[in-house]
Amino acid sequence: MVTSTTPTPTPTPFRAPKDVECWGHRGASAFLPENTLASFQAAIKEGADGIESDVHITSDGVILMFHDPTLDRTTTGKGAIKTQAWKDDIEHVRTKKEPVQPIPRFEELIDLLMKIDCKMQNDPEEMFPAMAKIIESHADWETLLAPRLILGLWHPVFIRPALAHLPRLRRYHIGLSPSLARTYFWDSCEGFSLNFAMLVGAEGQQFIADARAAGKEICVWTVNDPNEMRTAIGWGIKAVLTDKVAIFMELKNEIIKDPSKALIPGIYGYLFAWSSWRYYTTTHLWVERSQLDTMRTACYEPGPIVKADISGYESVIGDGSAGHEIAAAA
Repeated sequence: MVTSTTPTPTPTPFRAPKDVECWGHRGASAFLPENTLASFQAAIKEGADGIESDVHITSDGVILMFHDPTLDRTTTGKGAIKTQAWKDDIEHVRTKKEPVQPIPRFEELIDLLMKIDCKMQNDPEEMFPAMAKIIESHADWETLLAPRLILGLWHPVFIRPALAHLPRLRRYHIGLSPSLARTYFWDSCEGFSLNFAMLVGAEGQQFIADARAAGKEICVWTVNDPNEMRTAIGWGIKAVLTDKVAIFMELKNEIIKDPSKALIPGIYGYLFAWSSWRYYTTTHLWVERSQLDTMRTACYEPGPIVKADISGYESVIGDGSAGHEIAAAA
């Protein structure tokens, strides 16, 4: 009889409401300019357990906290970030939304962050070494900084560079489709940050159960509706990402004091799964197809999607669970 040497992961716990974390999505972005110091500080003041922000890299190698690949939507600037320099250019750009803010750099706000959303328009072989240099410049970074940072990956082409340049950081897949998460990210990521609506229904709930059994964490985004907040808290997952931190924290504290507050009031509680077209299976199939098309075309390296080659990084990945001890690559 052959004995398997594959380690058995410890399942992640089903969390009580008090243990479900609140992460500010781009800070407290419902009311303040997203991905700015003002937004991050407000989210922390309102009680957020963590901050999620997006990153892009400029033509002169500066990592910015910014969501879009272009400056136009939220700032006074125009054009793609990757084609413009920080010095003498983007450093003078300001937000349209008040209070007017500059675009912050990764190195300025790294101490406030928890999850780093790595947008697929960036070359990871440029971004990850620059990110590693900043992280490793901090005292005791291996024990104090790296353990609380999560690298959010949209595309499998980012996995091997992440293992090579940032092996001490946990990796979560950010996406929409549970099916794509299973196919391309299950073996290499310790957790998943998925769209809330895509987890409503049988496939989504099975994915949560399987992830929990495999020792992997689940986060959901972007949850701003109180009934969706109640539902997500009831799933017992690691974290809920929201633009409305104060509202989430108030509801969470009400549920802790009075568990009946977790129930969606009235008949709506029975009809919740049918209350929005976003929860329907047909919508989920369309969203999955859209995500595949985006991954093929919007990535810095367009083309067919294939599973990442993770050979040589077995010591970094371990048993693939969120609880495993991370070892540096040999």
